[in-house]
Amino acid sequence: MTAVAVLGVVLGSALAGCASTSEGSPGDRPAAAAPAAPSRAPSRAPSSAPPAAAKPPNLAPGPEGLARVLERGPKSDAKVVALTFDADMTADEGPRAAGGEHFDNPELIALLRRLKVPATVFMTGRWAEEYPSQARSIGTDPLFEIANHSYSHYAFTSPCYGLPTMGSAEIGGEVERAFGAIRKTGARNVVPYFRFPGGCYDDDSLRALGARKVTAVQWDVVSGDAFATDADAVAEQVLDGVKPGSLVVMHCTRSAAPVTDRAVDQVVPELRKRGYRFVKVSELMRG
Repeated sequence: MTAVAVLGVVLGSALAGCASTSEGSPGDRPAAAAPAAPSRAPSRAPSSAPPAAAKPPNLAPGPEGLARVLERGPKSDAKVVALTFDADMTADEGPRAAGGEHFDNPELIALLRRLKVPATVFMTGRWAEEYPSQARSIGTDPLFEIANHSYSHYAFTSPCYGLPTMGSAEIGGEVERAFGAIRKTGARNVVPYFRFPGGCYDDDSLRALGARKVTAVQWDVVSGDAFATDADAVAEQVLDGVKPGSLVVMHCTRSAAPVTDRAVDQVVPELRKRGYRFVKVSELMRG
């Protein structure tokens, strides 16, 4: 848990400030904002998505019913890497959304489709409610899968870098409410994985996930895209950190992570030159 807490310091302050636009705004476009057809490339190609599994893999709870925490894939020489994107929005940021902040990123999703890069989006329930058509588009495209990032993006333990903190009795309902909000959009590719807001958790948090048969998924590579203005620096940080089996944390926002798509546009071709294949978290876990 010490390593996760250290990584959380790097990212925590950025995660606290995420917001979104209001439903029905120009940011909540249907899939017309992106190419219509998802990737159908052969599975042997580095750019391809694996066939959808009937049931995504999951890690059984450990001692005392605590959920397992996945920070990277199994140790292997296989050059695979999972790009993950947090779609953040706190429960009380409605006024900021109504004021015109754009925390979706349809350009990023369009780029991933164009480059045929499988990815896992860790989505808050509040984001799904703000952008239902985008959540549905992502969650019905076999190139992607949606995991849980809480409903409110409040901290599960305190202190957590300025995030509002919920009580331990609220944790289970928070997780279930997020899954409900995501599925209500019509998203189908929903996996039983959870990422803690701010990267902060304790045994009570893990116990609540374990009771719901949900695996905690964190990361081993921090992209540094939150509030970054230099896409080259973000790309360099990712490329310097990636190893076989890495989990990279990035963001599916605009106002809080405005250069993510430009960084991804550099990272993807370079990692492919190095022989890497992109996978969703479910495939990384299956490996």
